[in-house]
Amino acid sequence: MPHIHEIATVTSKGQITLPKPIRQALGIAVGGKVAFDLRGGEVVVTRADGEEHEDPAIGAFLSLLESDIKSGKHLISLPDDLAQAMLDNLHHAVVLDEEIIGEVAL
Repeated sequence: MPHIHEIATVTSKGQITLPKPIRQALGIAVGGKVAFDLRGGEVVVTRADGEEHEDPAIGAFLSLLESDIKSGKHLISLPDDLAQAMLDNLHHAVVLDEEIIGEVAL
């Protein structure tokens, strides 16, 4: 890939416009996604082909959960009524703005 040096200005909202030569070199069109990686004191920008941002805390939790499941550690059966309620709601459409009815204990 050819060496391209471009400068972009950060707006008051923390936004930048990727210069056209950079977009062209990476093959990024309107609606395309880019990934930013901080490596020491540099930011590396790459085309993100279907990449999803992963929260490191969630990734660590899921890894821990996976190892517990594989080893059989820290696992207990769900109460029958909870398991049945989960099965009953398996295909229930989720509306995130829906009002919660009833008491919620955290």
